[in-house]
Amino acid sequence: MDKATPTPESPPVSPPQQAALHQDDAADDDENVKQLKECSALYLSLQDCLIKSNRNWKSCQMEVQALKACNERRKK
Repeated sequence: MDKATPTPESPPVSPPQQAALHQDDAADDDENVKQLKECSALYLSLQDCLIKSNRNWKSCQMEVQALKACNERRKK
């Protein structure tokens, strides 16, 4: 009777693709986010909402409207 012992150094299995994609997006968009200045936090919260809701824009309308209002204030 062989006993299978789990290796303690094995990390738990997780979906690395979604995290990696978001990380790559953040790296690519870093300069664009910096240009948003005071609206950058709102942009990032919108991105987080879209990831959590599987890109469902209807679920993130509060974040969309907040970013829109911030951009309009910046343009004035």
